[in-house]
Amino acid sequence: MAKPLFKNYNFQFDKNEKKVLVTFCKSLLKQVSSDEKYYGEIKSFNAIIDKLNAPSDEVKLTKEEKTKLVFNLNSNITELKKRAGKGFFLTRWFYKSAYKQYDNILQKHFTN
Repeated sequence: MAKPLFKNYNFQFDKNEKKVLVTFCKSLLKQVSSDEKYYGEIKSFNAIIDKLNAPSDEVKLTKEEKTKLVFNLNSNITELKKRAGKGFFLTRWFYKSAYKQYDNILQKHFTN
């Protein structure tokens, strides 16, 4: 039996998780939108935003979209964890709360 060429992943995000992921994707797009070599990432994250903004409860992501989202979430979580240990109290609090939000989404939906 052959492996399926394309596989869709179905996720059930609540309203807050969708809002956090849309904000994450938009901030990522702001960072890479000026460079043409990130065309694939721009296309994928625009598709992710469209799917997250859809009124349906179920979000269907392709393997490529899921992989790019998980990779960028992991790198963002690593950076937030570093920054949460440094700096003034208020900045640590901000980074720690953002770290917890992203980590909860990653652990709940994207770990096997």
